[in-house]
Amino acid sequence: MDHSRAPVLEALAAYHREGQVPFTPPGHKQGRGADPRAREVLGDAVYRSDLLAISGLDDRMSSNEVLEHAQALMADAVHADHTFFSTCGSSLSVKSAMLSVAGPGEKLLVGRDAHKSVVSGLILSGVRPIWVEPQWDAERHLAHPPSAGTFAARFDEHPDAKGALVTSPTPYGTCAHLSAIAEECHKRGKPLIVDEAWGAHLPFHPDLPTWAMDSGADVCVTSVHKMGAGLEQGSVFHLQGPLVDPDVLKAREDLLGTTSPSVLLYAGLDGWRRQMVEHGRELLGGALDLAARARSELSGMGFDVQGRDEFTGPGLARDLDPLPIVIDLAGLGTSGYRAADWLREHHRINMHLADHRRISAQLTFADDEDTVGHLLTAFRDLRANLGSLTGVPEVKVPSPAELRLELVVLPRDAFFGPAEQVPADEAVGRVSAEMITPYPPGIPAVLPGERITAPVMDYLRTGVDAGMVIPDAADSSVKSVRVFIER
Repeated sequence: MDHSRAPVLEALAAYHREGQVPFTPPGHKQGRGADPRAREVLGDAVYRSDLLAISGLDDRMSSNEVLEHAQALMADAVHADHTFFSTCGSSLSVKSAMLSVAGPGEKLLVGRDAHKSVVSGLILSGVRPIWVEPQWDAERHLAHPPSAGTFAARFDEHPDAKGALVTSPTPYGTCAHLSAIAEECHKRGKPLIVDEAWGAHLPFHPDLPTWAMDSGADVCVTSVHKMGAGLEQGSVFHLQGPLVDPDVLKAREDLLGTTSPSVLLYAGLDGWRRQMVEHGRELLGGALDLAARARSELSGMGFDVQGRDEFTGPGLARDLDPLPIVIDLAGLGTSGYRAADWLREHHRINMHLADHRRISAQLTFADDEDTVGHLLTAFRDLRANLGSLTGVPEVKVPSPAELRLELVVLPRDAFFGPAEQVPADEAVGRVSAEMITPYPPGIPAVLPGERITAPVMDYLRTGVDAGMVIPDAADSSVKSVRVFIER
């Protein structure tokens, strides 16, 4: 296929060149009606290219197949059979993938380190999750993707499960042994879904971990806005092989997706694919070199930079994406929360991820010597000022066994069932009716339908006191919890 083409961008250029006049939404009419103060901040180009996909980018019959051509080019670029664009982020894409494999009451094997968007899909669909335990690093209090053997064992216990879902890479950059997990699925005739939201860049450089399609996955979801150059909410999901019907997958996306997709997001996806095919190896090679130098300099400052030695090996992750630079601060007497806040306040540096002991800087091919130089300057100053950041509240992180809660009610039934708000102490022993999710990374500590225990409640309460953010709970302070009324 001709990857010098960018069908969405070309159609946008033609729309402007032809001087087409819209009597359709959006109501700002290419910015003419927008508040000048908004235009000053957002720019005229945003409004000018914000138009309808049908009766705008294409005619009312979509006879030019602009979107179809762009999706076919994306599929070809990453070795998939089919690709679908989503303008609602991977949060929608992963729900579409799940619903194409399992339906209400049916079982789906899911890694328990799944993102809250996966849990939302379980709530909406009524799919019964069969949780697959991550590989837990007890020394560093960090979960890595589940092993293939763990998936195999759960399939043996639940042979009626319709398929499996695994998250890889994690927000920390750690990757599952996808080819081995896919093999366990396929020997049973089951499809594998990979939530690869953090892996849009993986197909485009040989020194990065092998991506899902090349590892044998059936459906892969990726957020182009995370590690690619798409606009926020720009996502794609890819399909290969015979185990998932492309018409079913498209129908599930149509069920959940917006009827007013953003052409701006389509254009960002289309342009990024062309950029990666033509220049991806060079751009990502530069990013990998830059990340290696940054890691070396941060280590030289006395920071505990986490890499393959810390994150991969027996009982840990299979592989590691080196572009997220994860720094463990546990030995320096401060927390990721406090360090991240200090960096923003004093250097206007926004970290990708912060938890009770780590911070992470997400590098992409868009970074350069200037941005990384700013990062390194900020960390030198952080190192010099660590004395003012010590004395952080202790976060009581439970053991792996204590982190696992019993699922006693389907997530959908607990979420939509009768509920009440009770003080945190009274919530212990009750079944949660809500997700309680430290964010980022957005992996729920408590799911609707799980019975709350004292160690997990202590973890959440001490976490909030230390700076943890829990945006999805009815009470973000977790002084009270929404619980299911059992009858």
